[in-house]
Amino acid sequence: MDNTRVNQILRRPVITEKMTILKDKKKRNGEILNQYAFEVSKDANKMEIKQAIEKKFNVKVDSVRTINVMGKAKIRWTKAGRTEGKSRDWKKAVVTLAKDNKIEFVEGAA
Repeated sequence: MDNTRVNQILRRPVITEKMTILKDKKKRNGEILNQYAFEVSKDANKMEIKQAIEKKFNVKVDSVRTINVMGKAKIRWTKAGRTEGKSRDWKKAVVTLAKDNKIEFVEGAA
């Protein structure tokens, strides 16, 4: 897989409060969940996502879960009347890394 395809598959990391908690949360046996989320291309499958993350960040991926996120409907009232719209649909991948692997794209940011 070449670098252009990797960049087409992985659009951006999803950095939310929930994903920050999942990164450091522990299982019942004490192991860290070690999960990260990315916005990915809608046509990418789990195997392509796994290969892209392993190549770009040089880590070992245990599992990939994908979610199709539907855009929200928006209604705005203006002088001209009611305007309807919709935010875009996108695909999210939640990646579980193998033990002792980390992705440090946010670590140390203020």
